[in-house]
Amino acid sequence: MRILIVTAGSRGDVAPYTGLGRRLLAAGHEVAVAAHPPFAGLVGGCGLDHRPLPGDPRELIRTRAEAASWEEARAAMAAFLDRLADGVVAAADGADLVLTAFGPAALSRTAGEAYGIPVIGTYLAPACATREFPPPGAPGGDDLGPDGNLAAGRRLLADAGALQAGAVAGLRTRLGLPPATSQPTGADLRPVFHGFSPLVVPRPADWPSGVEVAGYWWPARPRGWRPPAELVDFLRAGPPPVFIGFGSMAPGEGERLGELVTAAVARAGVRAVVQAGWAGLTAAGDDVLTVGDIPHDWLFPRTAAVVHHAGAGTTAAGLRAGVPAVPVPAMADQPFWATRLHRLGVAPRPLPLDELTPESLAAAITTCLTEPTLRHRAAELAHAVAAEDGAAAVLAHIGGMDGRAT
Repeated sequence: MRILIVTAGSRGDVAPYTGLGRRLLAAGHEVAVAAHPPFAGLVGGCGLDHRPLPGDPRELIRTRAEAASWEEARAAMAAFLDRLADGVVAAADGADLVLTAFGPAALSRTAGEAYGIPVIGTYLAPACATREFPPPGAPGGDDLGPDGNLAAGRRLLADAGALQAGAVAGLRTRLGLPPATSQPTGADLRPVFHGFSPLVVPRPADWPSGVEVAGYWWPARPRGWRPPAELVDFLRAGPPPVFIGFGSMAPGEGERLGELVTAAVARAGVRAVVQAGWAGLTAAGDDVLTVGDIPHDWLFPRTAAVVHHAGAGTTAAGLRAGVPAVPVPAMADQPFWATRLHRLGVAPRPLPLDELTPESLAAAITTCLTEPTLRHRAAELAHAVAAEDGAAAVLAHIGGMDGRAT
């Protein structure tokens, strides 16, 4: 079967699908991943075909951050989705099955309708409203009570559908499809498999049938990858360092954040590996090394703690490594995962990125390194998560579709 995985966004939105894709490849399928051009090397290095999607997510994040109003930010997002729509359709041409991330799900579903091919939701964060917790993306991430959680989830999905409505309507017109009978969202797609552990987010009892929590899809490591000699030497030169990186967050703020991180590391008295990310983050000091993209499954187990923006992929990598975390959320689903890490007992209270100071970061790092219950709980959870097989449910479903064993 020719399977296309569609995802849009940053590295954390792409990497988990390389692991799922490799499992599908091993099961005898042909697998391509539609993602933005910067991730062609990541996808190809994992042995999967890459289909380019138009648009630059880095520029979108920067534009949204610099927008003078919500209307301006919304217009930028709408333009991004219009370009993305045509890319999704082009990538899906010739596929027998589409697996889609939540962000482009409405576009993927439209392409599937046009080509007469099934579409399965493969989401990295909870994508159905529930009474049990507030939706990822809700301001603050605080529990609103059963009715409040459900209402917030429905409101967030309605807003997402309204944002995509123009792109979907234009795409349907270009493809000769009739107008949609309802507002497009990815929440009503079936089946849906969520790529996170039920130990981290148990499946809500009020989710509809056909919506499952499968377990993590661990990113594949690019074939032939070797760690930089400078990093290996740094790790050998002293005790395990703290990892600090904010992924795709804060583009253009590298200098400011670098000064903050440098001061925090010195105040906490720790060694640190700092990942530049899209911010261009750098930090100074004899006990600090700045690196580019390094597979988290290799690096994180070699650290004493991980400071990160609490994106879904980085959150998963930290849990897998069994080390405490300092979550520094900025936007979207990050406050949700940050709060979840704290409630799981593997992290101190989240430090929102826009409120971060050298003092608060240093204090949180110190807590991670001196509070044994955080490390014990992190190791305990990592051991339990390692026993799960998140890809198995997806493979079994697809195997049932084409009659081959997985």
